[in-house]
Amino acid sequence: MTLAIGVDVGGTKVAAGVVDEQGRILAKLKRSTPAASPARTEQAIADVVTDLLAQAPPDEITAIGLGAAGFVDSARATMLFAPNLAWRDEPLKQRVEERLGREVVVENDANASAWAEARFGAARGYRDVMLVAVGTGIGASIIIGGELYRGRWGIAGEPGHVRVVPDGRLCGCGNRGCWEQYSSGNALVAEAREFARRTPEGAMRLLQLGGGLPEGISGPEITQAATEGDPAALRCFQTVGGWLGQGLADLAAILDPACFVIGGGVSEAGDLLLDPARAAFERALTGRGYRPFAEIKIAQLGQDAGIVGAADLARQTMVSQTTAPHTTAPSSPSSGPPGPGSFMRSTSMANPVTNAATAQNTANPDSAQCAAVATTRKAGPPNSAAQAPLAMESSVGRGGGAGGM
Repeated sequence: MTLAIGVDVGGTKVAAGVVDEQGRILAKLKRSTPAASPARTEQAIADVVTDLLAQAPPDEITAIGLGAAGFVDSARATMLFAPNLAWRDEPLKQRVEERLGREVVVENDANASAWAEARFGAARGYRDVMLVAVGTGIGASIIIGGELYRGRWGIAGEPGHVRVVPDGRLCGCGNRGCWEQYSSGNALVAEAREFARRTPEGAMRLLQLGGGLPEGISGPEITQAATEGDPAALRCFQTVGGWLGQGLADLAAILDPACFVIGGGVSEAGDLLLDPARAAFERALTGRGYRPFAEIKIAQLGQDAGIVGAADLARQTMVSQTTAPHTTAPSSPSSGPPGPGSFMRSTSMANPVTNAATAQNTANPDSAQCAAVATTRKAGPPNSAAQAPLAMESSVGRGGGAGGM
């Protein structure tokens, strides 16, 4: 059995685990993210990896993968930009390798989560899908026809920074009115705190859970209050879920996926988030009544997806580098399980591959077979028509900054 370490680096936490070949986490650690300091964040990454290495025989850990929130360059080495972290052209791969003395594989955090969902979770068997990771911010992965779409520079899939409100709330990216300022973990907390300040008599349960102060209200308190039926907390989920559904409808107008998989820390609220999101999606969908609805479903692996995906990508990348180091031409699609491909090239699409040799042929690490449709939901407009799923499991990827609340 070969093991790999996966690290999920989000805006608020660094989570890491030892993962086996079946996607099971055997050991897990978590640290707070010192988001304002690149050096301290990199040291936190090195510390959790070192601690995990001490818990397993060194020769069993074959690879180390980092799923980082932000824009990862086409060489899978540098963090070009991270809205919720202080990384700006930061050579993350080099910095962490210097601290560990071992090779690491760097990937975008939403790509890693999507890869895990496609290999082991909710996206298995589908061809056209978007994973939308709702956490500190919003990241996404785009799969078209079973292939990961990365864009020319490798940073496609950042819908969290589509501007939905002109001159709206200031975003960490520097713009105003970005989608993630209205539909994310940060947005949920901001909504609850603002309501508590404005109408304290209507937010008594939230304030009670927050220690009497609006600033004490955080994501878990809001979820707990909503689960108890608190009207103020439910109102917050209605607002944030409504923005989520509106954004998904806009994405459907552009990409027309058959399935949206919702991951990230906020997704753990389940139907508290998805019920208003589905309702808003169906109201806002262009051509509603004359087209199928996409399925909107919760990611199966939860907050562990980033750890599992980063580890699995790293393991398969190390295998592909060993078995086919000189192959560069992209491979053609296949119905077999995907491989990560080469992390050193960036093209528009990454094709699924069938073995370690053809994995190196692939231009990009994440490929996926994700394509489902909703055949059971009928909310007004006609339900979706089923597409034939692929016979074998496959994989997904993309995003940037949805590491949890």
